[in-house]
Amino acid sequence: MPFTTQQLETGANYQLDYFLKNEPIDQVNHALPLYSALMQRKKDTVGGNQYEVEQIRIGNSSSYQNYFGDEQVTYGKKDTVRQAKFPWANFHDGFGVDEDTLAANGITLTDNNADAVPSADEKVRLTDLMKENFETLKLGIQNAFARELYQDGTQDADAVAGLAAMISLTPNTGTYGGINAATAAYWRNHASTNIATGTVGTLTKEMEAIWRACGLRGGQYPTHIFCGSKFFDAYKADANAINARQIVVPQRGGITQDASTTGLYFNGVEVVWDPTLDLLDEEAGTSGGERAKRAYFLNLNTIKLKPLKGHWMVRRKPPRVYDRYVHYWAMTSKYRFTCNKRNANAVLSIA
Repeated sequence: MPFTTQQLETGANYQLDYFLKNEPIDQVNHALPLYSALMQRKKDTVGGNQYEVEQIRIGNSSSYQNYFGDEQVTYGKKDTVRQAKFPWANFHDGFGVDEDTLAANGITLTDNNADAVPSADEKVRLTDLMKENFETLKLGIQNAFARELYQDGTQDADAVAGLAAMISLTPNTGTYGGINAATAAYWRNHASTNIATGTVGTLTKEMEAIWRACGLRGGQYPTHIFCGSKFFDAYKADANAINARQIVVPQRGGITQDASTTGLYFNGVEVVWDPTLDLLDEEAGTSGGERAKRAYFLNLNTIKLKPLKGHWMVRRKPPRVYDRYVHYWAMTSKYRFTCNKRNANAVLSIA
């Protein structure tokens, strides 16, 4: 016996609700670590104007001076704040199922409500079909969005400016958040590129210098380190050679040495390989593995994923158009990706 269109939509929506509520955490945690970390800290924001505004303190405008007796002193005017502005972006993913595909899966669809009593077998077949479609819909969104977070936004006119723009390899140039880093020294991340790895200790020494630079103004040191495979291997080799890795062993309540690659740390922060960087190289056909050579030192208290309230992973069900016997489902999101302190973050790359 067949399904009606309404029964099809009801069953499909049930499956979508299931996948929204039962996110495959292991897939996110292990395969998409940056995405996972940002999702855990995401903060809803309202639409309002197109831009999310971050208030940036650029100095103290101090009038500090020494004086004695009746010597004249001066008073300055405070001009200590600038605004960084971030527009929201959207993403969409969806799929369609035509009636021939349904028929090929043993599912009959009818517009005759009187005859619509689906059999148990049809219900099972529909559940299996929609389960696969919705699972791959969500995984496709996660993987595509994880890639977008690492890019600079130039890959698509409607894409968000990701880490490649936020934490730039050339921090003294370009405009980000509406502020020109060429003229605003306070609005520059730290970068160290083409780091030689042939001499033991060189990479670790450069990482120490960058670490101190991130904490110099405000004491906001990196909370997360994500890197490509080539950087991970280079740091592991350097750490092994100088025997200076810090490995946190929770069972012992302290820091000790460990030769495993599952616990590679720097200043107590785990150095995490993010496969997304390698996959971006693979998709771009980059023979030198440029992204795989990078590491991002991030303070995620200064970087936020900000979905617009009520617009994150929204379920969509467009109506079937009159001249196609295809049924559609989709998910969309509106969000901003912001930073309020670039100089607490850094990018490094090896030669």
